Amino acid sequence: MKKNKQRLQIYTSLWSMKPHDNTGNILSHEDICIKVKDAGFAGLALDLGASDVNEANAIRPYLEKNDLMPLIVAFPKTVSSFEDTLKMAKDFGSPFVDVIGQVTPLSLDGMIPVIRAWLEMSEKTGMPIQFETHRNCITNDLYSTLLLLDAIPEMRLCADLSHYVVDREFWFPLSTRDLNLISRIIERSDSFQGRVASRQQIQLQLHFPQNQKWVELFKDWWREGVHSWKKRNSEGDFLFLCELGPPEYAITNELGKEMSNRWEESLTIKSWIEKIWANTK
Repeated sequence: MKKNKQRLQIYTSLWSMKPHDNTGNILSHEDICIKVKDAGFAGLALDLGASDVNEANAIRPYLEKNDLMPLIVAFPKTVSSFEDTLKMAKDFGSPFVDVIGQVTPLSLDGMIPVIRAWLEMSEKTGMPIQFETHRNCITNDLYSTLLLLDAIPEMRLCADLSHYVVDREFWFPLSTRDLNLISRIIERSDSFQGRVASRQQIQLQLHFPQNQKWVELFKDWWREGVHSWKKRNSEGDFLFLCELGPPEYAITNELGKEMSNRWEESLTIKSWIEKIWANTK
């Protein structure tokens, strides 16, 4: 029997687990890793913006004990400091580094040398990098990111499309032009993140009836992303990160209580991606 060389790897995030649901209870590092493993996730993203290197080191033994892969999410504040993060990620065994660069020149001419410098560090250390489509970073803006992609053919993305939906305040239904722009992002994306947004909210409740048009839009994009990745890669791991943030990402009521159970929603997104992966060529 021929072995399938394309593999789906679904992660969740340590940030999403603090707390993981609307009880507000924060589990220990050990219990987080047990819960994540028991739910069938392959790994855990370690967000160095929401936490730090010390916490990454603290949870590492429990990741290893539960056979969970780490994904390092970096927020480099200077060009040179990124090299230390790459070395750390290599030591941890991260498949790549998800870059949310905090060096933010105002011009394209200023951005290009920053991206190229980080790509050179990536090649030097042997640690692949992907630039996340994220607000408040060097890839903050859809248009400037597209220009960067045109200028730097080797630049690869980690697509969290929720940020661009909010940033551009896309009207629903999206125009053909806007859909084509997102398709250009998808074609350069080697991993994806799972969150559903609208033009005015970064993280919608998945089961609310009024949100279903946005849910279906994102599922279509993830389907397009899986198809694009499979077409471009005859083998390797397709990483999908279920990343539903705690408050203030999560919408709360007047008492500050979350209006949905994010853990259950993460499992819902996980099941969607498993089905999309199985049914998409």
